[in-house]
Amino acid sequence: MSLAFPKALVLFDIDGTLLRRAGSHHREALAAAVKKVTGVEATTEGIPVAGMLDRDILTVMLRQSGASAALIRRAMPRMVEHAQLTYVRRCPDLRRKVCPGARMLLYRLSRRGIPAGLVTGNLTRIGWKKMERAGLRQYLRFGAFAELARDRADLVCIALRHARREGWIDRTSPVALLGDHPNDILAAKAHGVRAVAVATGLIGEAELARHAPDLLVPDMRALTLEMLLS
Repeated sequence: MSLAFPKALVLFDIDGTLLRRAGSHHREALAAAVKKVTGVEATTEGIPVAGMLDRDILTVMLRQSGASAALIRRAMPRMVEHAQLTYVRRCPDLRRKVCPGARMLLYRLSRRGIPAGLVTGNLTRIGWKKMERAGLRQYLRFGAFAELARDRADLVCIALRHARREGWIDRTSPVALLGDHPNDILAAKAHGVRAVAVATGLIGEAELARHAPDLLVPDMRALTLEMLLS
């Protein structure tokens, strides 16, 4: 059975959505970037990084270490660059970290010719390296990443603009955003995108339900394309 829509788009968060328990390498790359650029010993310890953008995590790390706003602003471009270089060198094999049902869903989207992309708090090279090492890169056409916008809702806007420019969707096309965090739900709702919550991250189903996603599932094995885009 084919979908009734000639054009559609599906967007994915990464951590907790496509991948889980991917290791400490990402956090360590952020800490290494802070140390390299500013000389400050900082950590993500105690920071609720789920749902955050990498630049915001770097900002909080430095604030907790007593850094001034001026220092953070000056150092940010170099920290962003160094964090990506470090992660690309250290990223492990992530094929066994793919969330249940994610690979098959991406495969089915690809077979139907439905574009899939990323909307993620990861920096660009970190996000793509994760997808490469997880064996998912081939299924994803584009991404909106942490350094491109102030918040996740703006990243959704970037993704939608890109997809429209490419002719993949028009203003009546169904679009879904899959994420594991309330911030993903809120970002989707901010742009009239179908909010699909998956309870494969750190946030439980009860908490996700409180934010009224359009669809809530334990993992992607429960999803069909018709459910996503109806």
